Amino acid sequence: MHSFEYNTREALIQGLSIQAGKLFADLYANGSALESETALEAYKNLRRLLPTENSWSGRHVGATAAHKATQGVS
Repeated sequence: MHSFEYNTREALIQGLSIQAGKLFADLYANGSALESETALEAYKNLRRLLPTENSWSGRHVGATAAHKATQGVS
């Protein structure tokens, strides 16, 4: 079990991935295709740094909050 409360590195990565997700959402709506693709790649690379929730799902910890950020949802 992972907890952002006890792992500050994972908490920092989660926060950065949410910011990158928000940037992607903004660039997707208001920027160029190249800008939004670049922001999306940054988001995905940050997410890959986090461990998965369990061995079979493949979802990285904090996936729901991060996904909402890419959709422009707080």
